[in-house]
Amino acid sequence: MDPSPLVRWIASAYMRRLAAEDRLSRRRAKTEAVRRKAGNPHVVEYFHQVDDGYSHLAVQLLQPLLATYDVELVCHLVAGPVGNNSPEPELLLDLSRYEAAQVAPHYGLQFPPGAAKPDAAAVLLAQRRLAAADAATFAQIALSAGDALWPGSTAQLPEGVAESVALDRVAAGNARRTELGHYSGGMFYYGGEWYWGADRFYHLEKRLIELGARREEAESLIAPRPEIANGPLQDDGSLTLEIYPSLRSPYTSFIFDKAVELARDTGVRLVVRPVLPMVMRGVPATREKGRYIFSDAAREARALGLDWGDVYDPIGEPVRRCYSLYPWAREQGRDIELLSAFLDAAFSQRVNTNSTKGMRYVVEQAGLSWEAAQAVIDNDEWVAEIEANRLAMYGFGCWGVPSFRLIEANGETALAVWGQDRLWLIAREIQRLLAAPDSVAPAADR
Repeated sequence: MDPSPLVRWIASAYMRRLAAEDRLSRRRAKTEAVRRKAGNPHVVEYFHQVDDGYSHLAVQLLQPLLATYDVELVCHLVAGPVGNNSPEPELLLDLSRYEAAQVAPHYGLQFPPGAAKPDAAAVLLAQRRLAAADAATFAQIALSAGDALWPGSTAQLPEGVAESVALDRVAAGNARRTELGHYSGGMFYYGGEWYWGADRFYHLEKRLIELGARREEAESLIAPRPEIANGPLQDDGSLTLEIYPSLRSPYTSFIFDKAVELARDTGVRLVVRPVLPMVMRGVPATREKGRYIFSDAAREARALGLDWGDVYDPIGEPVRRCYSLYPWAREQGRDIELLSAFLDAAFSQRVNTNSTKGMRYVVEQAGLSWEAAQAVIDNDEWVAEIEANRLAMYGFGCWGVPSFRLIEANGETALAVWGQDRLWLIAREIQRLLAAPDSVAPAADR
């Protein structure tokens, strides 16, 4: 959590390298040159986890992918992430079902609302059925198996191969995924890069289009990412948007200001509830997970048109010092500005927030007095509040950042989601609720 100055500098340089667009361009060009020289087709590999809601959305894209792009598809069966790659595996599966039902209609996909966790026997039966599929039939069989699994009607599925054969195929899929450097289900892999489910499918599509792999008859993306549209309807305080950011989260760093802007533009009451970074909570992270997260964050930030990734890792003491100033900044009405300035400095301006000079820069960029801050900084009065925020986040089924919770006037949670790639969904839900006739009552104080 508190690396030496040298280790912090080295880690920061590595992060900047992962985020660099020119490095990505060179790697893509090299990959394509090798493919062309060998005369190989465009090969997309897909890793399917049958009990994962996100995978069920992804598998619905396989047949459109084959119809729209000149690619070969290789499908693998896998289990979910384990060990340090998945600190909360049961919560992740629960969230996958909840979020899949929320986002499916916006991508033109299907997932049953309220789907229960399938039992182990049902999952195994679906795996046995899929293990019997070949390359030509996997997409259709995976879709039918999922359609049976989520409503709990797997008894109608043919038995497929023997259990041992299915488990061997899952093990082979896991091994291939590890070989390629990943850990999760619902993933697409093409030419050295990973694309997560429906939410990152547009990145894969754009890359295939750039390579000239789209068939002439196709005119639009299969699964374009919905835009963050703040919308025309204005609230009068009937809705509350809670934002759970972390000061070391790459995804938080480039979506925080947009989330604040969404609340302000729509008149929704804004509550910011910071939490400690996961690593600082004692949650370990693997190198492969960190590598994917930072590379993916850079790709997502570029898609939003942001100049991002000139990072100087703020892990440890810088985060604690900033949080020690947070209650004081709130008293000055500059708490949001403090978090925003810290994130921008650490992730876009290469400011070493572990130095006095760097922290002073953050404080002054937030419109606060460094002289006054020195009388407050390094206290521990913030600890209880930050921990209470973490417990509140777990209370609605999220554990990572940034998470968002939209609360109605009666105190009920309208929507609770994890990830910067869910802000568009929050924006749409705000407009939907404001269009409802019973959304005008003032929110109770929380």
